[in-house]
Amino acid sequence: QVQLVESGGGLVQTGGSLRLSCAASGRTFSSYAMGWFRQAPGKERAFVATINWSGAYTYYADSVKGRFTISRDNALNTVYLQMNSLKPEDTALYYCAARSMSGSAVADSEYTTWGRGTQVTVSS
Repeated sequence: QVQLVESGGGLVQTGGSLRLSCAASGRTFSSYAMGWFRQAPGKERAFVATINWSGAYTYYADSVKGRFTISRDNALNTVYLQMNSLKPEDTALYYCAARSMSGSAVADSEYTTWGRGTQVTVSS
């Protein structure tokens, strides 16, 4: 089973960019689909993006489509979330998650392993 550690969060102004990274331990990373989720204060955790085992398939929440890009490097056991044109409503704790199947998924119940999260704050 993989373990996940997120990094790259921080404080950025509206319109700025950040790249989140999620480093995974374990030799089976390439067999896992991966996802990014976020939770804003007072709100439920929400889906952001997902990528299948090979990186050939990605899917995004409507709220981030065209601004965020998910990618992975299986040689480095890392998944990324490039976030551009950030808005104050993107402020949240961002979580990386692993699904012990190769196909990607939207529901958080499909993911078996979670990181502790990295905070992203976008100032107006």
